[in-house]
Amino acid sequence: MPHDSLPDAATAEVGAMELFGLKVFTLGGFGEIAAGDDLAALINEAAQSRLVDGDIVAVTSKIVSKAEGRVVQAADREQAITDETVRVVASRAHPGGVTRIVENRQGLVMAAAGVDTSNAPEGVVLLLPVDPDGSARAICAALRERTGLRLGVLITDTAGRPWREGQTDIAIGAAGLAVLDDLRGTTDVSGRRLDVTAAAVADEIAGAADLVKGKTSGNPVAVIRGLGRLVGELDAAGARALQRPSDTDMFRLGTAEARAEGYGEGFVAGLAAAAGKS
Repeated sequence: MPHDSLPDAATAEVGAMELFGLKVFTLGGFGEIAAGDDLAALINEAAQSRLVDGDIVAVTSKIVSKAEGRVVQAADREQAITDETVRVVASRAHPGGVTRIVENRQGLVMAAAGVDTSNAPEGVVLLLPVDPDGSARAICAALRERTGLRLGVLITDTAGRPWREGQTDIAIGAAGLAVLDDLRGTTDVSGRRLDVTAAAVADEIAGAADLVKGKTSGNPVAVIRGLGRLVGELDAAGARALQRPSDTDMFRLGTAEARAEGYGEGFVAGLAAAAGKS
């Protein structure tokens, strides 16, 4: 297909893009979110009846954290990271301190346990929602009740990735839609059987939403239209289904941590061998 026959990737609408039937746009009108705010009501008000059946609403985790009161003083950031940590994966010292990659209470492997100062009021840091899938279900159920529409909801957050520079948004909570598009057992265009392909569509949608939300625009909610085939029951598997169990993770430890673990095991084995020879 010649390039000049491709559809325009950007629409005239600010904070929106449309390509091959997929449309992503932001919902404006959000002020500062405070503890106790009804996010479903605010989203519905901002949408101004623009939502349609099959839409997926992507909500930045920051406003969910604010609405749920997941806020601590900035001076307690390092302690907050420790408190939210279940397992240290990797750590690295740098001139400004130590970067910690950890598994947090939500089961996510992230820098600083997802504790973040960006888009937070001065003097405080935000913790991730206690149960992102539960938060997504509550928002989705309320939006479905208010609108009468079959909608899906994602809660998104920014994360780095092994082997890749930069960050992208991922889905940390989900309700009302399939988070995986499992193609295992089907065939490709050449007729070859697909044995491992399962597209992480929730993460792909989160990344698409971030293209229009941005990090500095003050637009915490985006709508993704054109993927109604993925929208289903409210109790569909949440984003936690995307998390790989640590015992099947081939890269579950950082370099220093793997060395320390290997040294410790070798030391114990050496002591045992020496005791057996005495």
